[in-house]
Amino acid sequence: MSDILVQKSSAQVGTLSSQQTRASRWRTDLVGLSFVAPFLIIYLLFLVWPVILGLLMSFYNWTLAGSATFLGLGNYGELLGDLDFWRSLWHTIAFTIISTPILVILALVLALLANRKIPARWLFRLVFFIPVALPVTVVVMIWSWMYQPGFGLINNTLASLGLPQPDWLNDPNVAMISVVILTVWWTLGNNFLLYLAGLQQIPQDLYEAASIDGAGTWAKFRWITIPQLNRISTLIVILQVIASLQVFTQIFLLTSGGPNYSTRPVIQYIYETGFSSFRMGYASAGSYVLFVLILIVTIVQFRLFQQQRSRA
Repeated sequence: MSDILVQKSSAQVGTLSSQQTRASRWRTDLVGLSFVAPFLIIYLLFLVWPVILGLLMSFYNWTLAGSATFLGLGNYGELLGDLDFWRSLWHTIAFTIISTPILVILALVLALLANRKIPARWLFRLVFFIPVALPVTVVVMIWSWMYQPGFGLINNTLASLGLPQPDWLNDPNVAMISVVILTVWWTLGNNFLLYLAGLQQIPQDLYEAASIDGAGTWAKFRWITIPQLNRISTLIVILQVIASLQVFTQIFLLTSGGPNYSTRPVIQYIYETGFSSFRMGYASAGSYVLFVLILIVTIVQFRLFQQQRSRA
């Protein structure tokens, strides 16, 4: 009889302990949720809901006045035949193709130089990162002055050397290059800093062992530095391509998409369609086409880098 009572008492104690544990976990989860809730609410209101609303709007003839007529896939069908949209998309792709290799390779070269044991190394690093901290409006003002055909720094320097002076912002053949130069100067510091951090994580023992084996500078770079930077390079390339495909602000402020729309990126076209032509539904459809393009490009890059890593 006493054994039965002991067993019942043990069971009751175990049940009570289990209930207390669950209550304690629930209180802990509730406290954690109370900290996350403000951010979660803001995230849902200002990111998730606009994304959902934009997708819904893309199926309507939606205007800023609030009137909406359901079109189904009509906006997407119209985009297929919209030459202005595809020209703007091509300008964005061209900008990405030109700027991305420069921003990746030059950042690596400068990071290699900044990682060397040289006097005032901290100053060298600071100089390359300062432009990133500047607002885009300040950057555009600086380069607008430098690009001026009559008194700009660049053309004055070219004239003193007896070289031709392009009309940097008004020549359709040169304007996109002008935007690329500005973008490289302004944003190079991000990739530079990532590469520098990656270089500082490489164990020096690897280089010392390679030196003992008689490896030269190029061999160390080829067989130690590049493989060790593989992951950070993957991150930099993917982030840079995504950022370049979303280029807008510096072009809008520097050239306004000109001359003759020769530098207008697809985001500027979407912006003008929505807020100048008041076709919010059509602009939303263009936004989702760009989103799908960026998603596809990102997935392809991931697959290519994974295949390359599996072969290595």
